[in-house]
Amino acid sequence: MHSSGVVEAPTVPGPESRVMDAAAHGVLHVTGTDADRGHADPDRLAVAQGAAFLDALGTAGPGDLARADSDERVLATAQDRPPTAISVARWWGALSAATRERLIASAPAVVGNLDGVPYDVRDRANRTTLDAGLTDDATATAGAESGPTTARTAMLEQVRDALHQEPGEGPRHLVVLDTRGTGRAAVAIGDLASARDVSVVVPGMFFTVTGQMHDFTDTASDLYDEQTAVSALAATRTGRGAPASGDGDGDGSTGVTTGGTAVLAWMGYRTPDMSNILSLGLARTGADRLERVVDGLDAVRGADRPRLNVVAHSYGSTTALMALSSGHMRADSLTVLGSPGSEVQSAAELAVRTGQVYVGDAHSDPIAGSGYFGTDPGSAGFGSTVLDLSADTAGVDTGLFRRPVGHNDYLKPGTASLHDVALIGIGRGDLVRHQARRGQGGDGTAQPLPDMYLLRPQDLQPRD
Repeated sequence: MHSSGVVEAPTVPGPESRVMDAAAHGVLHVTGTDADRGHADPDRLAVAQGAAFLDALGTAGPGDLARADSDERVLATAQDRPPTAISVARWWGALSAATRERLIASAPAVVGNLDGVPYDVRDRANRTTLDAGLTDDATATAGAESGPTTARTAMLEQVRDALHQEPGEGPRHLVVLDTRGTGRAAVAIGDLASARDVSVVVPGMFFTVTGQMHDFTDTASDLYDEQTAVSALAATRTGRGAPASGDGDGDGSTGVTTGGTAVLAWMGYRTPDMSNILSLGLARTGADRLERVVDGLDAVRGADRPRLNVVAHSYGSTTALMALSSGHMRADSLTVLGSPGSEVQSAAELAVRTGQVYVGDAHSDPIAGSGYFGTDPGSAGFGSTVLDLSADTAGVDTGLFRRPVGHNDYLKPGTASLHDVALIGIGRGDLVRHQARRGQGGDGTAQPLPDMYLLRPQDLQPRD
């Protein structure tokens, strides 16, 4: 994983005692106390970038912060062009408890979406934004209909429902909430701050916060449950064969995996609809955002790096392949499901451990293996492992798993694909069934284009 470049030096606020040591650390250093500092000009937050933005946040009073929290310019900086995650983490760590509380209470939409802020703080801040938005919308719509407000209410209600936790389920944390436009959100199942194995699930076309956030989060919860159920295999590492090449703990060892698992249902980018399904622009934007997510995990966890697994479906696989070939992030494993391909021509181009790129192609999936956006990651020359999902298979100690069918069946409970993804996520890819790589003459050339209209929004049915 990476730290993305130089942090911009802030404007030193005169007699206020905040100074920079950019040459040594590239981050903001605080001297003196919060009481020593004056309040920032509210317009300063609207134009500040990088470390100067963080400096302005830390010195702003409650009133200025509250105004900033609804200012589109400030939100665009925090959510679209934020300071580096490592600079955010160091900035947050240097703040006093009183300043942190002021920021959480007065600017939750900003704080809740800054990668590098601790995840429990982001959850608290984003839930504050969620509750306030639902309350405001209920008040605004009392006795009258309002189109935009109603649309935002539907989005917020989906997020609220996604956070509902049944008894015995893993804890859910809201780590992204952007209510602008079609919205962005991310819900973590488990504890991202301590889990030894972290999986990020990237959705594909037609997925929106308003339409699928609840179901998408439940899918992530199913993966969390499956990983938890099979995690004993990684802990014992006996009787099941040696870990696959490059497998083992995130630090490169093959020791005992401890600390549990976490799965992030990341709907953190806009996915295509029928109006832009042929474009790769959204994938490029999504790749940038995915890189920042990984930066944030790095910044929060520091030396305690978890095993990072990316699980990407459909157009999300194109997004993930772009991110992992950018040189800006790395992962311990990558599993793509129903992939339409990408510009990446070989697994060697990906910052993923050797032998840890997996491809799932379900029966009757018109997108998988199509090479619609470039090279098929399951082609013979790519260097991936194609999972054996062609028939019902005997499970490890758990009976029979059914084969997935169609484009949206991969992560449903009881499927062989869900079980395989869970094993890969805990570092036991050596236990998954795999088949010979798809025969394409070894050149990875694109196949005839699929009928993309076979995948309609109405085909994304809620879970059974």
